Amino acid sequence: MLRNIRTRLSAVAASFAPRKDRPRRRRVRQFFKRQDGSAAIEFGFVAAPFLALILAIMETSLVFFAGQSLESATAYAARLIMTGQAQSGNFDKDRFKNAVCSRIFALFDCANGVYVDVKTYNNFASIDPSLPLDANGNLMVNSFGYTPGGPGDIVVVRIMYQWPVYVSLLGLNLADMAGNKRLLVATAAFRNEPY
Repeated sequence: MLRNIRTRLSAVAASFAPRKDRPRRRRVRQFFKRQDGSAAIEFGFVAAPFLALILAIMETSLVFFAGQSLESATAYAARLIMTGQAQSGNFDKDRFKNAVCSRIFALFDCANGVYVDVKTYNNFASIDPSLPLDANGNLMVNSFGYTPGGPGDIVVVRIMYQWPVYVSLLGLNLADMAGNKRLLVATAAFRNEPY
């Protein structure tokens, strides 16, 4: 019986022998069979693209929300011109810009980034819908003016903002200007009321 116990103990001790005594193939085979840490490695592969996608979705939705806010502010400000309130209130370009900025104060840097262009046309066919960008993608603000017109005149109000874009994935970039910015443009074309 004592001999039997010694045999068992030596077998157990042999199983706990140092790794250098085991054959190399067996150690390599055991290494590849192990599953410890596989979840962490899989998460590492998936986490970076997933987070980049979430950031791109958030930025895209923020750009569209900002564009809608700019549209709403432009519709409000254009109504001031269409009804003659801006003309009878002696609005100049800065006062009109302040009327726009009163509607978009949270998302935009109104003092430095919002541009106002109000022009009067003879007919709707002569309106130029092109973006005021040069060949390098810079905004050409020197052509902007403020002529709200009188009763019955055709007026186009354009409010523009250069929105910074931070996330671009696989060449799909929201930026359409120099400096990795997107030009948000809100436009209202109308005929002034006979005020």
